[in-house]
Amino acid sequence: MPMPILTLDQFLKQQGWVATGGHAKLVIQEGEVVVNGEVDLRRGRKMRVGDVVEWNGERAEVPEGSGALPPLGA
Repeated sequence: MPMPILTLDQFLKQQGWVATGGHAKLVIQEGEVVVNGEVDLRRGRKMRVGDVVEWNGERAEVPEGSGALPPLGA
């Protein structure tokens, strides 16, 4: 069975930045989350290895093995 693809809201929870999916949804919809230098309002955005996510003074790169899609061009 294939592993589900990591989404933006799941990544925020994985990082421990938010405790619940509801909180993730709120901060994403409020325009507080930046992905690769641009605000992204899609909580279901499919993450790719190497994407850089920023929120509330925190910054993290999506690692391999996280359930994210491969980088573009890979």
